[in-house]
This record gives sequence, structure tokens and C-alpha cells, in this order.
Amino acid sequence: MVPVTAVSMTAVAWGAFFGSVLGIGLWSLVSLTPRLSRPRLANRLAPYLLDVSEEARVFVGRRSVDPIPVLGTLFSPVFESLAQTLANALGGADIIERRLRQSGSTRTVDAFRAEQLAWALIGAAGAMLVAFGTPLGRSWPVIVHIAVPGVAAAAGVLLRDAVLKRAAAARLARIESELPTILEFLTLSLAAGEGILDALRRVSRSTSGELSREFAGVIGDVHAGVSLTTALTELSRRIRLTSLTRFVDQVVGAIDRGSPLAEVLRAQAQDGREEAKRHLLEAAGKKEVAMMVPLVFLILPMTILFAIFPGLFVLQAGF
Repeated sequence: MVPVTAVSMTAVAWGAFFGSVLGIGLWSLVSLTPRLSRPRLANRLAPYLLDVSEEARVFVGRRSVDPIPVLGTLFSPVFESLAQTLANALGGADIIERRLRQSGSTRTVDAFRAEQLAWALIGAAGAMLVAFGTPLGRSWPVIVHIAVPGVAAAAGVLLRDAVLKRAAAARLARIESELPTILEFLTLSLAAGEGILDALRRVSRSTSGELSREFAGVIGDVHAGVSLTTALTELSRRIRLTSLTRFVDQVVGAIDRGSPLAEVLRAQAQDGREEAKRHLLEAAGKKEVAMMVPLVFLILPMTILFAIFPGLFVLQAGF
């Protein structure tokens, strides 16, 4: 029988935990509400002095914490040091940077490492809650109590990386599927007498999708003073998709040599259609076995049942 003191201590521990969570949540909500008082002079001047004042940069960096202002203010130094340690331990900043750009995210590598650390802390906290806060968890051996939070933290880090990788792959697939249509649109614009820059501008304004947004970014870079070839090369380097890289190389080469582009883009659009058809056939071939599962285990037994059951019923009724 569980002693009354142990039960009361468990109740007090749970009460303290949930009370702390409620207090931090309410404090965070209050901190997010707009202030009724006027901002101080330092708050108004600091964003305009970032280029010339180190104190202004420190002031703005101290005030702009993410994601929750209260928790960020309290634990920002420890969190930043842990995120830096995680980044140094994992490495691969170039791969993370490429995946972030491929997924369309504007986050930095440091911000992504901070998210990974947050996922790891959430996983470790959940594992500790299960291990020490439930009867089943308290019955586990000591070695399991020690290992479970670490495994959960590692799982959180790997899960966040897997989510980013999946988002990047899905966006690349959408870009690759949009590319033949965009190339045909560009071919029509070029055949009508427009230049490549005007054709890209028309495509970015008239269509919607991931590739159209990327071309809109290229047009924005050109308006900011970057040459078209440089902007397209940067797009190819950022996305690193084979078909898009081939398109950029052909456009850059045609611009440098002054050769016509309409026929080249039309041929590339046709190649993109054929490649998409080939990928579809390959996917169908890989799914052939999976498609046989419902046929063999669901449709075929039901067909046999409906075919045999009436005959068996008639035979039983007749005799």
C-alpha cells in the first residue's frame, strides 16, 4: 500500500509542475500584449544605429528573442550556448543551408539549430515526464531512466532534420513538375518577340507556384542591380535541381552568345514532359506489389465469398 506521505509529495510535485507551466504561459501571453505606454527613446533609436553602434546591436538582440519573449529573456544565454554546441557537434552547415533554401525557408542555419535544440528539449522533457511521472515509468530500471531522455532528445533532433529534408524534397518535386509548363510559357513569350527578362517577368506575374516565386525573386534581384545571368546562376546554385540547372545553363549561354532561345526551351520542355512520364512509369512499377495487396487480400476474397456463399446457402436449404 502506498504511504500517504508519498501520495501527498507526488501531488505537490505535480501541482508545482503544472502551476509553473501555467504561470509561464500566462506571463508569456501578458508579455505579447502591446504596451499602453509610449516606447522609450532608446527603443526608438536603437534600430537606426545598428550599423554604427555595438550597444544598439546588443540592445536590439537582447529585446528580440524567439519564440516566446519571457522564456527567451530568461534562458537566452544558456539556449544560445547549447545551440552552438549542437551546431558544432552535428556540423553540416552547408547541407542545412541548401535544404533550407530548397524548402523555401528564410531561416538561417543558427535558427534551424535552435529549433532542433527546442525539439530535443521537448523530447527529453516528455521522456522524463513519462519516466518519472507515471507508475509504468517509475518501474523501469535506473539505466532506462538515464538513457530514455537522451534517446528522446536525439530522436527530436533527427525528427526535425527529417521534417526539413522531406519539405525540401517535396518542394523540389513541385518545382520539377512545374518546370515544363513554365518553359512552354517562356517559349510562347519568346516566340512572340519578348526578351528573356520580360518573359520571366510575365511568367512570375501570370502564374502561381514555387518556380514562379523563385523567378519573381530573380526579377527582384535584377531590379536591385544584379545582372540577369548572375541572378539565374544564384538561383541554380540555391536550388540545385538538375533540370533547372540545365535550363539556367542554356539561358546563360544564349545570353552570352546572343543565340535564340525559343527552340531550345521548347525542346527542353518536351524533354521535361518525357522525363515526368518516365518517372511516373517508374513509380507505378515500384508500387505494383503494393497495389496487389488490396487486390489479393480484400477484393479477391470478397469476390470468392459472393460467388460461393449463395450456392452453399441453396445447398443447405435444399437438403
